[in-house]
Amino acid sequence: MKTLILVRHAKSDWGNPDLSDFDRPLNKRGLKDAPFMAELVASKIKTPDLIMSSPANRAITTAKYFATAFKYPIDKIEQINLIYSSGVNGIKELIASLNNDYKTVILFGHNPAVSSLAYNLSGGKVPEMPTCAVACIDFDISFWEEILNSEGDLRFYEYPKKYKS
Repeated sequence: MKTLILVRHAKSDWGNPDLSDFDRPLNKRGLKDAPFMAELVASKIKTPDLIMSSPANRAITTAKYFATAFKYPIDKIEQINLIYSSGVNGIKELIASLNNDYKTVILFGHNPAVSSLAYNLSGGKVPEMPTCAVACIDFDISFWEEILNSEGDLRFYEYPKKYKS
């Protein structure tokens, strides 16, 4: 059994036109949503074996909130450029290459790849990944490479607006 948790970064700030896409920080809402979602997810699952993230500012900042909630060492978050620069197939290949000792992995990334990946791996049960959405998908597999031809069982799908009235 393997568990993959896909997280789209929290809401980012578009206010500074001088910043590159890669350097955009979280905005006020993102800075509120990320710790909220991190605590929510930490209450639902055990500490992951691996946290990996796009190195883009908004993604790694979101990942750090989750690492803190899990008491996972921030310096152990693997920052992987491919998550920022690649599409669904590249990210699936990355997941397929993971060490099989890892049972639970969290990946922080960007749309449209994260939404497409969640949709694909959950058998269409995740329609889209709004900012700071989390999809937890369980796979009845022994090796990560089997994910290339697998559809998982959606354990939960959470997003911040679900909790706002």
